[in-house]
Amino acid sequence: MRTIVRSTMLSMTLAGIARSVAAQEPMHPQVPQIVTSASAEVRVAPDRASISVGVQTRAATAAEASAQNSRKQNAIIAAIRAKGIPANQIATSGFNVIPETVYDREGRQAPRTTSYLVSNVVNVEVRQIDQVGPVIDASLGAGANQINSLSFSISSADSARRVALTQAVGKARADADAMARAAGGTLGDLIEMSAGEAYMPPRPMIALARGMEMAQDAVPIEPGEETVRATVNARWRFVSGR
Repeated sequence: MRTIVRSTMLSMTLAGIARSVAAQEPMHPQVPQIVTSASAEVRVAPDRASISVGVQTRAATAAEASAQNSRKQNAIIAAIRAKGIPANQIATSGFNVIPETVYDREGRQAPRTTSYLVSNVVNVEVRQIDQVGPVIDASLGAGANQINSLSFSISSADSARRVALTQAVGKARADADAMARAAGGTLGDLIEMSAGEAYMPPRPMIALARGMEMAQDAVPIEPGEETVRATVNARWRFVSGR
């Protein structure tokens, strides 16, 4: 019985303290708010390109295949340099030596390596779009048999993002104004605004050639446009008209 009485008294005491604290705390009425989100996008012509240029060679020994490959790749790099691309915009992105092995289907003979395949790939950064076609043509003419990919980009991505953000903010406010008027009031002060990550929808890399002979005509290049998207979220005070 003593335990039950003490527990009840403690509960009553705690409840009394809670009521006392609640009575002392000021009541803050909920401020009516309008929340909006908006996105905008800006389309910009790319002014940069990245080209993956490779050469594959095959020989009976790894050393011979590598030596042939080095001669061809040096010629390819020289041809690219001759088109005005500096050395710091050309970088090796892959080098592989692959033994080509023949297997006896019946398992009577041990596997034997018949040749070696050497692949050397360089990535070329092009900072003038009108150089893309000539660089590809020069690479193929110098012995490249792999143009693995071509992608475009823009150097002014930050500027494009800010333009998109400005447009997104305008849309968010226009939506908030419309909502406030429809609710019979007006839009008050901005409470909070945040920006989402800028987004550039990726375009698939263009696979131009694999195992190609030198092109008879210049490679046509149409870079199109890149899209930069931005999103904002905002909260505003709602001022009732009543």
